[in-house]
Amino acid sequence: MASLRDIKTRINSTKKTSQITKAMEMTSAAKWNRGVMNAKSFVPYMEKIQEVTAAIALGSKGVNHPMLQARPVKKTGYIVMASDRGLAGAFNSNVLRRVHQTIQSRHKSNDEFAIIAIGRIARDFFVKRNINVALEIVGVSDQPSFADIKDIASSTVGMFADGTFDEIYLYYNHYISAISQEVTEKKLLPLAEIKPTGKLISYEFEPSAEEILEVLLPQYAESLIYGALLDSKASEHAARMTAMRNATDNAKELIRNYTLSYNRARQAAITQEITEIVGGASALE
Repeated sequence: MASLRDIKTRINSTKKTSQITKAMEMTSAAKWNRGVMNAKSFVPYMEKIQEVTAAIALGSKGVNHPMLQARPVKKTGYIVMASDRGLAGAFNSNVLRRVHQTIQSRHKSNDEFAIIAIGRIARDFFVKRNINVALEIVGVSDQPSFADIKDIASSTVGMFADGTFDEIYLYYNHYISAISQEVTEKKLLPLAEIKPTGKLISYEFEPSAEEILEVLLPQYAESLIYGALLDSKASEHAARMTAMRNATDNAKELIRNYTLSYNRARQAAITQEITEIVGGASALE
């Protein structure tokens, strides 16, 4: 049985851990609130650009663009969004496990695909498994702006345009609620299945549909990446907040158990001392 000093040390260390996890929970809660607002505020823009893109692509006859056409798949790109830090429960492991299982089921050779990693944990996961990481970005802000990922987004779209990839998939955690996130797979390119958000609207445009799509389609694909990143960040903050709350609750439970053990050990020590005093007094009689 542990000594009183050992139990007291455990109680103090667990209390300090509880204070740290509580502070991390409060920090994540503030970031989560802002993250959800950022993700929701981006939705109207996404809906409008999808509406305009679909209206031009589907409403114009004879319009052809490489980003709208499927082609024989020789190499696939996977954009994987994770975090730069841990302590977020199953946030990272769920999406990484899903991507790894998908790769194993779809491909027989590492030459058939490459990873575009957003987040240090995603990059390290695939590098340790000798999987090709074509592009990477780490240190993304907790409240990212489009400028933070503009380079990797435009490079990704460019790698599809120049034939490096024949299709690109996007994997991230979709935010549902503070306690629920869902791993989501989305086909980013080609945009063969683009659909209008509502009824098709007729637009007048200059100079031509092809030239407008030449500018609009890359922007639309890049906005899909940015929207998924905002969604992923909201999920990350929610997962970390929940994980730290659970850690704080577990620490409090440990403290209660340690306190009970300490009181029992202290009572046993007091009883032992009394027994020894009574025994000594009886021996002197």
